[in-house]
Amino acid sequence: MAKKQKKAIPKRAPTKHQLSKWQRQTKIRRIVIIAASVFLAGILSWVGYEYYEDYKSDPLREVVIEVNGVPFTMEYYVKMLDAYTASMNYTVISSYGDYIANMVADGIIDAELLRQGAKNLDIEVTAEEIDAKLKEYEELPSDRVYRDIISADLLQEKLKEYFGSNLTDTMEQAHVQVMLVESEDVADEVITEIEAGGNFTALAEEFSCNSTGEGDLGWLPRELMPNTMIADAAFNLTMGEISQPIYDETATKDVGYWLIEITGKQDGEVAARAMLLGSETEAEHVKAELVSRNFSSLAREYSQHESKDEGGELGLLKQGDMGSEAFDQVAFNIPVNEVSEPVKDESVQTTGGYWLVEVIDRGMHQLETEVREKLRDQHLNDWFEEWKENSTIENLLDEEKKSWAVDRVLEGRTLQ
Repeated sequence: MAKKQKKAIPKRAPTKHQLSKWQRQTKIRRIVIIAASVFLAGILSWVGYEYYEDYKSDPLREVVIEVNGVPFTMEYYVKMLDAYTASMNYTVISSYGDYIANMVADGIIDAELLRQGAKNLDIEVTAEEIDAKLKEYEELPSDRVYRDIISADLLQEKLKEYFGSNLTDTMEQAHVQVMLVESEDVADEVITEIEAGGNFTALAEEFSCNSTGEGDLGWLPRELMPNTMIADAAFNLTMGEISQPIYDETATKDVGYWLIEITGKQDGEVAARAMLLGSETEAEHVKAELVSRNFSSLAREYSQHESKDEGGELGLLKQGDMGSEAFDQVAFNIPVNEVSEPVKDESVQTTGGYWLVEVIDRGMHQLETEVREKLRDQHLNDWFEEWKENSTIENLLDEEKKSWAVDRVLEGRTLQ
């Protein structure tokens, strides 16, 4: 039996009135959705802005150091400050806070420069290496600042190995003896004694006035000579030859000469003015000029003491105020308005002197262990300084911010 076909019911077309109603409803819904979206966006923007303002106003989130685009926040700086002062008590931190704050800022900058520069040389420290080092210091936490400190130390060692490996076993060196004397007259006297058979080393012990650069320096390459003047002499003089006196205005001597004038005395104190001069020869020359010039003008021109701008005026002095026994022995014993003879004082430092250099031998020579290490460290330092010079460094830590950071650290310490 055939199935009965279902009669199709024709759909009724919507009337114009219905179409108009639907269109209005659709339009209303669209407006509501748009309005809701705008409202929601406004709420989210307001919340986001408030969060941003809170974020921005939080001093711990402020960027205080930037090294070639790498930022370091105040929070990182405070944590690093806390790490560096972990073994210090409240009193030490509060007393030396400014010095410590500067040291830590410099440490952050140098460590990041070291990391970036080493990476350019394909030298890096792995997380595993840091983890292994942390195990050696069980008391250290494994947070970022301590990992960064350990990473910088490991990088330093790797860079030393790198620059050390680039050194040859032998290089041109000179074996020299040197001494710094206070004046050309002394230099001429020493040369005369050497030419008469005097021993350079013994004469250096007697006449040299620079304890860090005297006597036999051993075999050294040009780069490790005390200065370029000595290096030029060492690599240009004939072997066995002694240089003529070489004047060095920047050389520091452990000796000076006072000219002292006492202008008054009362109750065990003296009113004094003085000049500090670089050599006995200079002191005698200046004293001779006092015949035609006054003490103050000569002090302004020649004195190396901090009182030179005041014409050498020292005011009233008690014994010990100048920190010099040699000064006191004369100042408290000469008559008023009399200028002393030159007073030698080995407790002060003055600049300007004459180098004498003797070349014992020169040529290709094996690098001794100590010399090799010094040369390696100098190459590392020269590389680092050049990299630092060509880097962009922003240190935004002013005195107020450093003080705030130190106070944050002190909050976590107790007075010991």
